[in-house]
Formats: sequence, structure tokens, C-alpha cells
Amino acid sequence: MADIGLTGLGTMGAALALNIAEKGFSVAVHNRSRERTDALVEGAGDLAANLTPLDDLAEFATALTAPRLIVMMVPAGAAVDAVIEALLPRLDEGDTLIDAGNADFNDTRRREAALAQKGFGFVGMGVSGGEDGARHGPSIMVGGPEASYERLGPIVEAIAARYQGAPCAAWLGPDGAGHFVKTVHNGIEYADMQMIAEVWGLLRAAGRAPKAAAELFAEWDEGPLRSYLIEITAKVLAAADTETGEPLIDVILDVAGQKGTGRWTVIEALKLGQSASAIEAAVGARSWSSEVAARRLGEDRLGAGEASPRAILDGDLEKALLAARIIGYSQGLTLLARASAEFDWSLDLARIAEIWRAGCIIRSALLDDIAHAARDGLAQNHLILAPYFADRLAETVPALRRVVASAICSGDPVPALAAALSFYDTMRRARGTADLIQGQRDYFGRHGFQRRDRDGEGFHGPWAD
Repeated sequence: MADIGLTGLGTMGAALALNIAEKGFSVAVHNRSRERTDALVEGAGDLAANLTPLDDLAEFATALTAPRLIVMMVPAGAAVDAVIEALLPRLDEGDTLIDAGNADFNDTRRREAALAQKGFGFVGMGVSGGEDGARHGPSIMVGGPEASYERLGPIVEAIAARYQGAPCAAWLGPDGAGHFVKTVHNGIEYADMQMIAEVWGLLRAAGRAPKAAAELFAEWDEGPLRSYLIEITAKVLAAADTETGEPLIDVILDVAGQKGTGRWTVIEALKLGQSASAIEAAVGARSWSSEVAARRLGEDRLGAGEASPRAILDGDLEKALLAARIIGYSQGLTLLARASAEFDWSLDLARIAEIWRAGCIIRSALLDDIAHAARDGLAQNHLILAPYFADRLAETVPALRRVVASAICSGDPVPALAAALSFYDTMRRARGTADLIQGQRDYFGRHGFQRRDRDGEGFHGPWAD
């Protein structure tokens, strides 16, 4: 009898199955098409002894030790519901289904509630790290019934990445908590990637060749910016096209794909009354990137820039990227805290930062300090208000200001860097400009306002008479 089942043997599913098998667990594997199942087993080598390939869902279910654990690695949305519907008649009370794809946490909450009424467990499990992470150790964010994790946990923690010996996996809360945390992780990833791309754009505009830029990013990867994304940026910029011998970056069409998690982050932030502006800017930039024809026409009719690119010090770029990255993480953590209160999840922000330290795409040198700051308690749930990070920002924001100002004067787009800076400036003003907005709202709609000099609500201006 197998310890766990896994259905859906695409890139991530196959990698995860081999990871589980390598850690000594027996895995029943299933896929709609037999070809992928056969390919997995044939390429598994010695690990094939821990894999049980099955075509029929009934046989797949009966091959598992009770209470059953079944991982689903299928595309988000209707495909997950279809697999659940097909599996349910073959399950017994107490069995647990695990959705390990990038799912909308609202769907996860719905599925968990519906299956709980029927006596089944349902777990939403965020897995970060791409194919290599799934195969050799991802960061894993689990949400659902805590009782389900008691049995699933030993397998999850065995296959997860490790940071100083500790597994980068944890049960984070009920129903959709795990998938929500993974969604925000991906939102931070969007912002980080966009900020890095903007810095590369400024370097290119100033005449820096890809190879020289790669050397700069590799140098930064030895300092406070050290992270997986900075590391692979250096490798991408250093790569040559095998067909032309030209820098690979020069033959890649500048159209960025997206699978939806970045948009979900922005949508949920707005629904929760938050604004993750750096992430919003990154999502917007990916959307604009798809408008190739419009941008080409725009360059012809509007001009490619207002002035010649201004020279920006490498040190300023490094500090600017560090400041913006801190702000991006801060917005993500604030969103997690807001969702935790809204859905009664009791998310441990420090533990989340800890399980992001290895295996996941946004792993970086900052996460240790973020975990310490969160453990000490974040004032008003803002990382930027933690003493350590407030000091880091005091050191680095002047450089961010110079970089953004220079880019604006040169006509170079830096939407995510600029959004991060605007957020920082907004949060350091005790008095903003919403007083005028409230006055306008009261004028045309009698919405009322609060006064600075007395308590209460519902005050009106003289136009109310």
C-alpha cells in the first residue's frame, strides 16, 4: 500500500512525485494520459521501486493506506473541481485531498467547507520553487484542517527545502490560508522581478552591455541584495543565444507572461482595503508589455524619451533596488496581516518569512531580518516601521529618490520603483491630502467628514445649508 497518492504528472507533479519517492515514501501515481505515467516511471531509475503507476482512479484509491492522502497537481479552476468529483465516490470518511497547484484561495475555502460537511479533509498547499524546487526541495505553505496536517506534515517536511537544517514548510492556518500566502508570495515575486527589470532597463539605456550588467548583478549577489532572483538575473544577462551567438537578452521578445497570481494579489488587496502598489505596478507593466504594436507606434509618434539617459551610479542602483525590495516585502506582509484578521487565520508572519528563506523564488538575504522584525512585532503591521528596516530605508531611500528622479527626467519607465517610493513618502506624512477629497465628497454627496479638532463623524461644510 502506498503512503500517498499523486494525480497530475505535469512538470511540477512529476518532480514532486520523485521528490517524495526519494525521501523513502511510496507513491501511487496517476495521470489522465498513460504516456506521462510511463515516462515518469521509466526515467525514475532506482526511485521507480517507490512508484506505483495506475490508470484507473478506483485502483488508484484502493492502492493507498487509509486514511488516504491524495495530492492533486492540476491546473487551477474547473480542473480541480473535476478531479475532486471523480475521486469522491472512491474515498472514505477521513481521507484528505491536497490541492498543490496555484489556486485562488476563495476556491480553496469553498472546497474545504463543502468537503468538511461530507467528512473529508481538504488542504490547500502552496508550493514554490519551480520544477527544480519541486524535485529537490520547495518552500511549502499549507492551509486546511490542522488534523489533516498531522498526517501530511511528516511527508511535507521531509520533501521541503531546508534552511540551517529546519524545513521550509509549515501549517499556516485553516481553509485557504496556505494558498493565500502563496498568492502573496507570488505578488512579491512579481514586484521584485519588475524592479530588477527596471534597473536593467536603466543600465541598458545608459549603454551598459548585457555582459557588463551581468557582472554587476553577480557582484550585487554577494551583498545585501543576495537572492535567487538576483542570482539568475546575472545568469540570464550573461547567456548567449545558441543560434546567433548574440546576448540572449537581445533576442527575447519583451512580452511577459502571467498566470494570474499577481492579479489575484492585487484584487484581494483592494477587496481588503489595502493597496499593494508595487505589486499593482508590476502587474500593470506585464499587461502593458503585451501591447507590442501599440508600444511600437507609441515610440514613433510619442518619442522614445525626453532626454538622453542620465548616468546613474551603480551604488545608487544597488541601494535603490534594496529600498524598493524592502517596501515590496512590507506591502506583502501588511496584506497578509489584514487577511489574517479578516479570515481569522492567526497567520504567523515570522514563520512565513522563515519558510521563504530557502526553496522559493523570493528567497533572499533579507528574510532573516524580516523574520526577526516580525517576531518582535510589527507596528501597525508595517515592516517599514520596524526600527531595523526604518534605519535601512533611511540609508537607501535617498538613492531610490535619485534613481527615480533621473529616470523620470530621462523618460525611462520605472513604474514599480516609483510606486515603492510614492508609498514610502505617503507613509511618512502624518497629514496627507485626503482632507480635500472628503470635502469634495461632502460637497457633491453629503458624505460627511471627521474633524481634526473634535471627536465624532458626520460633520458637513457650509454648503450643506
